[in-house]
Amino acid sequence: QVQLVESGGGLVQAGGSLRLSCAASGRTFSTYAMGWFRQAPGKERVFVATINTSGGSTTYADFVKGRFIISRDNAKNTVFLQMNSLKPEDTASYYCAAARVPSRYSVHYNYWGQGTQVTVSS
Repeated sequence: QVQLVESGGGLVQAGGSLRLSCAASGRTFSTYAMGWFRQAPGKERVFVATINTSGGSTTYADFVKGRFIISRDNAKNTVFLQMNSLKPEDTASYYCAAARVPSRYSVHYNYWGQGTQVTVSS
């Protein structure tokens, strides 16, 4: 069982930056690939980024490439999402999730956090 708690969301102006954190409980964090997804009001949850267990491999959605960076610290059971050059269309609730393998697909993720709200003003 893995429990995930996101933090770091907030209100930021377009062009600004935020760093999201996702803290995991348990001693098995390093055995899970981690992902970030987001969901805007009235829209489906979509893939943002994923990272493998060691942190050596990452994959991003096209709309965040070059702006967002996913990373992890296995010693601290935490995964991060550094978000730069934020745009109003990045406004959404951001969720971290754990899976056995890196994936773009939410169905592959076994555990989810409760989400943290990111609002980007124009």
